[in-house]
Order: sequence, then C-alpha cells, then structure tokens
Amino acid sequence: MKILVINAGSSSLKYQLIDMQDESVLAKGNCERIGVDGLITHSAGDKKIEKNMPFPTHKEAFMAVVEMLTSGEGKVIDDVQEISAVGHRVLHGSEKYKVSTVVTDQVIDDILSFKELGPLHNPPQAIAMRACQEVFGKEMPMVAVFDTSFHQSMPRKAYMFGIPYEYYEKYSIRRYGFHGTSHRYVTARYGKIKGGLEGTKIITCHLGNGSSIAAVKDGKVVDTTMGFTPLDGFIMGTRSGGIDPSVVTYLMNKEGFTPDEMSDLLNKKSGFLGLSGVSSDCRDLRQAADSGNDRAKMTLEIVVYQIKKFIGSYIAAMNGVDAVIFTGGIGENDDVFRAEVCREMEALGLSFDEEKNKAASRQDAKFSAEGSKVEAWVIPTNEELMIARDTLELIEK
Repeated sequence: MKILVINAGSSSLKYQLIDMQDESVLAKGNCERIGVDGLITHSAGDKKIEKNMPFPTHKEAFMAVVEMLTSGEGKVIDDVQEISAVGHRVLHGSEKYKVSTVVTDQVIDDILSFKELGPLHNPPQAIAMRACQEVFGKEMPMVAVFDTSFHQSMPRKAYMFGIPYEYYEKYSIRRYGFHGTSHRYVTARYGKIKGGLEGTKIITCHLGNGSSIAAVKDGKVVDTTMGFTPLDGFIMGTRSGGIDPSVVTYLMNKEGFTPDEMSDLLNKKSGFLGLSGVSSDCRDLRQAADSGNDRAKMTLEIVVYQIKKFIGSYIAAMNGVDAVIFTGGIGENDDVFRAEVCREMEALGLSFDEEKNKAASRQDAKFSAEGSKVEAWVIPTNEELMIARDTLELIEK
C-alpha cells in the first residue's frame, strides 16, 4: 500500500510517496512558487529532477506531482491507482479535532473556518485538499493530520490563559501547541526503544527555524511552549517567542503599527534575525559568533538560556524527568547547540558525554554520561511517516 503525504503552504506543495509495506520513501519533492510561475523539484532514488512548470493554483501543482510520479526518469508508479490514500498535514484543528480524521467536505469547511487561528496555514491546506479531490477524484481517501492534536491531552491548568473566561468561550482562545506530529513521533520512537511509555516522563525538544518543547508524561502531553499560535515559547528563526504583552501595545503606539504590521514584525522580523541582525539560520549565527559578532553570540546565548528554563520548569511540572530528547533541524544536527543546552544541568540530574554527543547527530543515539540520572537523546523526527501511519490506520478501519 502506498500513501501520498502532502504538506501544503500558500505557495508551495511538499510531497512524499511512502510504501507502507516497509515504510520506505519512493519519491519526494516540492512544488514552489504556486500562483507566481512554478518550479518542481523531484527525487526518486538517485534521480533528481528540477523543472519549471506553470502553477497558477494548487491544482496544477498536484497535476505536476502525478506527472512526476508516473512518467519520465523519476517515475516510481505506473498509475495513480497505485496510491491508496493521501495524508494531509494541517496546522490547526481548534478544539474540534483532537485526533487525525478522514477528510470530508465538512472537515475541509471546518479547516477553512479555523483560518483566524491559523491564517497562514489553514486556508492553503484546505485549498490543497479541494485541489487534491479535483485531480485524484473524490473517491480517493484522504486523511487530515493536525499539528495541534497531540497536545489536546493538556490539562486546563496548562492551556488556559489569564484573560476573562468569556473570550475562551466565544473565540476558543487557549494554548494549543504545535509541532504535535513531530513530538508524537519522537515520543513513540522513544517508547519503542525503551519498551513502552507507561511511567515515563520525557521532554521533547523540536528545534529548528520554528521550535517548541513539550513535557510528555506516560506518552501524553502535559504542557508545551507554543500557545494560541506558533509565535509563543522561546526565540526562533524569525519569531519573537513569548514577550510581555505590553511590548505589543507600546510599540503599536510608538511606531503607529497596525495589528497586521505588528504581527508581521513579531513573526517574520524578530527572533534570531531581529536580535542578531545577521540571519534567521542558526548555522549563520554560529559562524558570525565565532568570527567575533557580539550580537550573534548574544542571540545564541539567549535561545540556550530560554530552552534551559523551559526544561527546568517542565521537570518541576512533572516532578522529575527520565529523558530529554532533541529533534528537528537544529536538535538533530547541531552537537554544539545540544552541548550548550545540556551543560551545567547536573543539579537537575543531567550530565552528558562530549564525545557521544559529537557522534549522536542524525541518528537515534543516547549521549548522556555514564551514571547520569536523566538520559539525553537525539531522535530524528519523521512527520511524514507519522502522517502516513495515521492515514493507513484510518483507511483500514
């Protein structure tokens, strides 16, 4: 059985075709510049294809995906009938969708109706589902996998904000959490390695251009850093992370920013980029800091400090921790960053081995020191596989 996994944005369409018999990736690619002109990059085995194609809408992008999968040197299937189902990543499920769900017209309408909760993601993801139906036909089973689902186990004391309760009732304003598919994957992977999740307390750190941390007890989330939107938490590539709300109103008054302009500043011009003035990429900051750039050095110190505080608070919230797990682009690949986070954590029971840490990148690997009460792990995430597994499970019911 083959599952096509889709991660759609407003101008992009990332895809993977996964053979569920052995969970191998048959092909993957990305349709870029949808609505502008169009470029598709496609990989299948050792074949890599790049082709300019017009993508006025997501429908043409899906048609290009079909063409790449079924013809030419990147061909991996003879016909789209070999695809058993399509799994879609969806940012926000509000409070309605607590688990992955088979897509119906009503589900698509609901996803679109949550656009105020996920304005950059939900509308194009709903549009992509409609386009997928047009290209593959409504008989093609589709499944929506929500980034917010895994965090739905949080108790009220973790997800409620200190604003009048009526706004929670009217507008569903609360902490939702994101990167849930990634946190769920590494949690399940840790459980498989350790022989189960019952009785475990872990902290999963998804660190990349967008980052979040989750406290997971017995396999269920009890708290997470991102909130009503993916802006909350600690500083990221271009996002501010959590700040005093009065900074927002103060800047709006001083600079005359509109709400949209303020949102743009906090989401796209802050974080690593805004603080350092160098880049939103952690690798660029490291290079600049090593060359003597003080603001780049400061930015790295800030993000490490903030992550340490969240780890410490989650240990307190769970009354202990068994393992701290690193995943995502930075978490999986940057051993220096991992070392900075784990250094001087002995009082919390965590000590790490420098050499093991250096060798731990891009694989399942424990790098805590011998005798450390708390384990430190790298577990590479695989959100696409998690989406494919959910899709397979639902269409087989």
